Amino acid sequence: MPLFEYQCKKCGIVFEVLQKSSDPALTIHDHCGGNLEKLISTSAFQFKGTGWYVTDYAKGSSSRTPKDEKPSVPEVKKETPKPAADAK
Repeated sequence: MPLFEYQCKKCGIVFEVLQKSSDPALTIHDHCGGNLEKLISTSAFQFKGTGWYVTDYAKGSSSRTPKDEKPSVPEVKKETPKPAADAK
């Protein structure tokens, strides 16, 4: 559900309300009884995760590695276990 901002014309308080787009706009401020004005603001959401243009397809050709060039992978060093000291 989107967030809508309202401002009270009587007391000047600005607040946000979670509403469906199909819900009627609020008209009366519950706090002071003043008339409310619905404010227009920028959206506050961002698509995250895979499958979105921003995360998968927006990368330019400069960020892609050529097919013959392998991407660098850090080396993992494995230690061999040391033999346990014999207890007498």
